[in-house]
Amino acid sequence: MSDSQVSIARSADAKPDMPDSVAQDGAAPSTVHFDDEERPARELTGRIGGAVAIAAFAVALLVLWQVFRPLAQGSQFYLIIFLAGVLPLVFLAYRSGMPWIDRRDGPAVADWILAGLALAVCLYPVLPLAGGYNGFLDRQGLLDPLDVAMGALLLVLVLEACRRTTGWVLPAVCLLFLAYGYYGGLLPQTWSIAHAGLDFSQIVDALYNSGSGFYGTPLDVAATYIVLFTIYGAVLDLSGAGRFFVDLSVAAFRRSRSAAGRTAVASGFLLGTVSGSGTATAVSVGAVTWPILRRAGYPAEQAGGMLAAAGVGAILSPPTLGAAAFIVAEYLEVSYLTVLGWAMIPTVLYYLGILLAVEIDARRFGMRQIEVGARSPWRLLARFGYHFSSLVAIVVLLAAGVSATKTVVYATILAFGLSFLDRRGRLTPKRLFEALSAGVRGVLPVAAVCAAAGVITATTTKTGLGAQLASQLVRGAEALADNRTAVLALTVVFAAVALSLLGLAVPVTASFIIGWVIIGPALLALDVPAPAAAMFVFYYSVLSEVTPPTALAAVGASAITGGRTLPTMWQALKYALPAFLAPLAFVLTGPGEYLLGRGPALGVLWATAAACLGVAGLAAATGGWVLGVGPAGPPARVLAGAGGLLLLYLHPVTIAAGVVLLLATVGTTLAVQRRQS
Repeated sequence: MSDSQVSIARSADAKPDMPDSVAQDGAAPSTVHFDDEERPARELTGRIGGAVAIAAFAVALLVLWQVFRPLAQGSQFYLIIFLAGVLPLVFLAYRSGMPWIDRRDGPAVADWILAGLALAVCLYPVLPLAGGYNGFLDRQGLLDPLDVAMGALLLVLVLEACRRTTGWVLPAVCLLFLAYGYYGGLLPQTWSIAHAGLDFSQIVDALYNSGSGFYGTPLDVAATYIVLFTIYGAVLDLSGAGRFFVDLSVAAFRRSRSAAGRTAVASGFLLGTVSGSGTATAVSVGAVTWPILRRAGYPAEQAGGMLAAAGVGAILSPPTLGAAAFIVAEYLEVSYLTVLGWAMIPTVLYYLGILLAVEIDARRFGMRQIEVGARSPWRLLARFGYHFSSLVAIVVLLAAGVSATKTVVYATILAFGLSFLDRRGRLTPKRLFEALSAGVRGVLPVAAVCAAAGVITATTTKTGLGAQLASQLVRGAEALADNRTAVLALTVVFAAVALSLLGLAVPVTASFIIGWVIIGPALLALDVPAPAAAMFVFYYSVLSEVTPPTALAAVGASAITGGRTLPTMWQALKYALPAFLAPLAFVLTGPGEYLLGRGPALGVLWATAAACLGVAGLAAATGGWVLGVGPAGPPARVLAGAGGLLLLYLHPVTIAAGVVLLLATVGTTLAVQRRQS
């Protein structure tokens, strides 16, 4: 979730606590900084670095103040101040990517100018020049020329900040939506997406002087939940929790062919519970576990794929899911604890699929047995197990009805207090300052994405585009099918493909927002429950993290292992694909909601068992091995894949058929082995 959390596996910090088996090989240096929403940031030092750190620290204090003493002027006023605090920092912390502007030693003159302009136009609505905050709001729908100029300038700055942190694609998508809003009135009226058209001042008004646009739900989530969780993650990181989670995973496994793979997956899961960033987790875990995987015989690309798939689970793993999960809670108006509950079983299915793939590969490729974990995991738990306390506190406080924002602040305070139990992780005033500053710097790319996403949501709302595209999606499915079940199935397939392609171009958060406003209504129109529809969109938005050609988690993992990037991406997709087919079950049948923990306990249990069998079948199909039996030939793999898909449909008839096909898979594999022997 945050840039700060990429640094969990700093080689200098990690080596003292590494088990001997790792220390002998030496961890790969963790000098590569990635995040799911961003490009690498500048390494600011000296007076400029200090000034940026102080500004970020001030923003952190504002965020914490807002939790307990909200600003009297309201939430939009707070978002204006928050954006004024973080947007200028983007131009100082991130390069422009233009050689004639960028300098090696820090921000250029152009960066400082942009930062100053960002501060001015963000604060303009609350300054006397605009007639004060109330005066500015009173002009909603009737902006002055100066208001329009300031709003247009902020639009340019937001798109440039987004380009610096994520690349050209999302700003280009925003420009397409703006063009649609402005020129939509020129489209033939026979087109379903035609509308009356918006003039430029109306567009600026929707973006700059309303509760949507720049100051809509996405930025609100970034300025409350996400920034607090990045601060929490930074505090937990500096207290030594990340190092402990990786060490515990390394120590938990003994001599076996699959011990190295299990270690990497377990490390990804534990670190992911506090990271919320797939790429950061893959890089951090890889820095420690790549030497183990190499000794076990894993090729660089295969190890990188495993690390990427395990890391992406961080975006799906409670209690700190990816940024889009907080937006799910806001859009559906449910508590964050509810969203955590929905994510529990899918997380189990995801890591089950990866673990099965690890076990299959260990047998299929004859991985070497190595001794992993020279230290006792029980001793590690006894000494450093207190690091789990703040995670447990989050769940307990949420269950007790404490707001999510206060919960994460209390968890941060607990992590701060517990840091003094280890002299290496003590958060002295200087280190606490570093943690708070790093937490805010970690939210910069997410804030830029969320502000830019306001362009998409505002345009969609103003023009009704979301409802029109959703209607077209359903009509397209109806043209190919003649009953509701088939229409739903085709719509879901179209939606899955569209979300996967969308995720290749834009970050996870933006992918979810666009997917929800366009694809969400189509699923809701077919009577799919809102939680199932939202989680379906969420999971397929995350899939881009392991899908070629833009899988950021695989890019980060390949940088650690030294493997080729594209083959690493394909390996990551192979590991993750079985579990990523599971979200289809959310929306295809009524019992799909059972996988979100919604329904009677017995229904949840049988649906989970069927889904686990389905994931096992798909793992056998993609891995080419039936665990406990042996290698699977093409016929057996086809049977296993078909059986897995039928089991995921979660209907009694298809479940029975799926079980029969899995039994046929085992029988076919045994028969082939007997003939060959």
